[in-house]
Amino acid sequence: MNLFESIVLGIIQGITEFLPISSSGHLTLLQHLFGIKEGNLFFTVMLHFGTLISIFVVYFNDIIKIIKEFFVLIFSIFKGRKIKNLSKYQKLAILIIISSIPTAIIGFLFEDFFESLFSSILPIGFAFIITGFLLWVSEKKSFQNKNINNMSIFDAFLIGTAQGIAIIPGISRSGSTIVAGLLRGLNKPLVTEYSFLLALPVTFGATILKIIEISKSETTLLINFPLVLGVVISTIVGILSIKFLINLINKNKLHYFSYYLWILGTLVILSQLI
Repeated sequence: MNLFESIVLGIIQGITEFLPISSSGHLTLLQHLFGIKEGNLFFTVMLHFGTLISIFVVYFNDIIKIIKEFFVLIFSIFKGRKIKNLSKYQKLAILIIISSIPTAIIGFLFEDFFESLFSSILPIGFAFIITGFLLWVSEKKSFQNKNINNMSIFDAFLIGTAQGIAIIPGISRSGSTIVAGLLRGLNKPLVTEYSFLLALPVTFGATILKIIEISKSETTLLINFPLVLGVVISTIVGILSIKFLINLINKNKLHYFSYYLWILGTLVILSQLI
């Protein structure tokens, strides 16, 4: 991995992690293009960690309030106090935990299958097309306008399931969770924020587990300057991408990404079949 490759992959990760076009799919395509063989999944996970930092920067105040209110809730429960109404941030904390459960289960049960998909780019082409279709449907259907008070446990479970399925390279995590939320009638500001916040526990957990896995194997944990540079770049570009996507969603332009994904998916499939 040289500096040019890490810069390019960092930029692509920062853009594709939050724009609904699949960061894992694009990174896999570029890694095949550059002929990168070693550290494939670990480098991908570390770039995801860089974009995790992006979420912390953009939603720092909300994250602090969620953590604070969650511990207030736990303390109240242990004290035996009656909980009449949850605050916005307490409910967000509980729903994020619920969403993370199906994501974790899917990840653990199908980990080997998902990792095997990184070895070929043909399935990624089909996954791009599927993601494009989901984005198109989400913008062409009229929805309800549910806020956090109306969001249910079932809504959280379905969004978490969508996030779990999005581990497949080519299926966008942000796209899947946003589409799932919109299909359940959540309003756009809520579903956008929820999608980004939901990435925090999963990305952090995946990073820790991968580091532990590599540390227990004979593989050398390669942390060098190109890797660090890639992470820093993915963080900076990620911050810009989050703000850009929020603006696009508010302007009802999410389906624009469908055209890009359909074209890219078709080109990937043709490149492998011809």
